[in-house]
Amino acid sequence: MRTAANNPFSPGSDTIPQVWAGRTAQLSDWRDIVRPRRDAGLPERGRTILGEAGLGKSSLVRKIARDAADAGDWVTPQLRIPSGSDPLKRVATAALALADRAGLATSTERRVSDLLARVQRVAVSGVSLSVRQADGPEPYTALTDLLIEVGQAAIAQHRIALIHIDEMQNIADEQVLSQLLIALGDALSHEVAVPLPGGLHATRTLPIAVYLTGLPEFADMAGARKGATFARRFATTTLAAIDDDDLTAALRPFVIEGWEVTDGDGGVARIRMEPAAADLIVTLCQGEPFLFQLAGERAWYASTADVIAADQVLAGWEVAAPEAVAHVERILERLPTREREFVQVMAELPAPERTLTRIAKELGLTKHTDAGPTSQRLDTVRGIITRGKPYTFRHRAVEAYLTSDWPYVSRHD
Repeated sequence: MRTAANNPFSPGSDTIPQVWAGRTAQLSDWRDIVRPRRDAGLPERGRTILGEAGLGKSSLVRKIARDAADAGDWVTPQLRIPSGSDPLKRVATAALALADRAGLATSTERRVSDLLARVQRVAVSGVSLSVRQADGPEPYTALTDLLIEVGQAAIAQHRIALIHIDEMQNIADEQVLSQLLIALGDALSHEVAVPLPGGLHATRTLPIAVYLTGLPEFADMAGARKGATFARRFATTTLAAIDDDDLTAALRPFVIEGWEVTDGDGGVARIRMEPAAADLIVTLCQGEPFLFQLAGERAWYASTADVIAADQVLAGWEVAAPEAVAHVERILERLPTREREFVQVMAELPAPERTLTRIAKELGLTKHTDAGPTSQRLDTVRGIITRGKPYTFRHRAVEAYLTSDWPYVSRHD
């Protein structure tokens, strides 16, 4: 029996879907590289996960954070930064919570209690906190010092402290962004001496991991403006669409054994999916995690039967199509004029003719090199196209929207 209460699909940036698809490289990166290296005291950069809306950036890091919490690590909540807000206040509040988890609040050291009091003032006043020589260090320096104390406590208790800051592109103040990145980067690179058998000592980094997520333009804000320092301390990944094979694999439990749900009478039932229905969901969503969840959610609601059929997927997609249109249009509307024109002209050309020379000509440019910076941004920063011979679309939903009738499909099609 399919109901709203047992629907496992959940389109939305602030959820971890039950039906998880792909992103194995990023999940393995946390499990096999970031956590083991930080735990061993080896240097490892923070991670920046960027991408257009709907690619599952926040869900990905929330899944990593949940796995870390399940393993006993200290994890901040998803620290979303609203536009115009002071991120130092938000991060300082989370750092105080980590300090409490680490037991620092009960410390009898005057130095630690003074530091906690200082960061508490930062959590209230943020970057606007007045700084005089008698007041102590800058707010971001106090934040760094507290994170270092948390990291040292994590060493003693064999834990990792994981910090996740979301919507990084909303930090418009360049000075505030610089202070936040320096505070986090200094904590990541800080080394402490630890005792070894025989009275020897060695240095190690702190078991602190930092994940930053946001829209692609954050790459400009942090990378180009902050230069090599940011690149040395954070490794950036721009997410692309999920492969069809990964989406198909995510739906295999429905096709093979059925998805287990409660039946409303204290028992369990299984909801199955026809192979054709699973294939249709994969085709319709164009590799977009948000649209994958949306197509699954609407197919679930299209009937109460215990088998999801292809006609139910189509019926549900008819309801979802306007939202799919709005999703892609929001991505296009966010592009600067030149980038949007580039994408539109590229879409109008036959696939074999999508070369930089031809696109530049259609844009009315005298030299194809004039279109080079725009194409580079659409490739390396936004992840919408792939430069090559010829150029191709990496963002499949944008391509489908601009070159076909998608997302509107008929039952006959």
